[in-house]
Amino acid sequence: MEWWVSMPKVELHAHLNGSIRDSTLLELTKALGEKDNRSVKEVFQLFDLIRILTTDHAIVTRITREVIEDFASENVVYLELRTTPKRNEAIGMTKGSYIEAVLEGLRSVTSVDVNFIPHHKEDSRTLFSPNNGSSRKRIYVRLLLSIDRRETTEAAMETVKLALERSSLESSESTSPEIHLLVTGN
Repeated sequence: MEWWVSMPKVELHAHLNGSIRDSTLLELTKALGEKDNRSVKEVFQLFDLIRILTTDHAIVTRITREVIEDFASENVVYLELRTTPKRNEAIGMTKGSYIEAVLEGLRSVTSVDVNFIPHHKEDSRTLFSPNNGSSRKRIYVRLLLSIDRRETTEAAMETVKLALERSSLESSESTSPEIHLLVTGN
């Protein structure tokens, strides 16, 4: 099975909240006083807990960094990372600051080179070229912001505007990802 582990992989549907390390989730839930022996019903309720945990800037940054590190350690070379920008007014988190926390997490990875899909077609020729002699692993990341169909039009448009602002601000930087949008939910 070792041959499979060493093969380069592509992950086209990774949810930030669904990719949290078990050890991180356990650590964060214990900090909230949650029990760690769960029934099947409680496991599904865990998603609600994850939504609570991922509304703190430092935690969002940490989880994003760990998710990238984990996928890279599994030899994923291309990752489409999905997340829904959240707001938590009680701690001062806006959708914009949530996105910034995710971007900071992407930039804070040190164990692997994180590259972003080139913003210009002519740059795409080098997308999967060799590492120019570097022995470090490299992972390409595309960030997808989800708009839940259950959101109000106003909330959805806020996400669209934030994505457009970030894309135009960062389109000239190769250290920042293009931000894409997708619509999710029922």
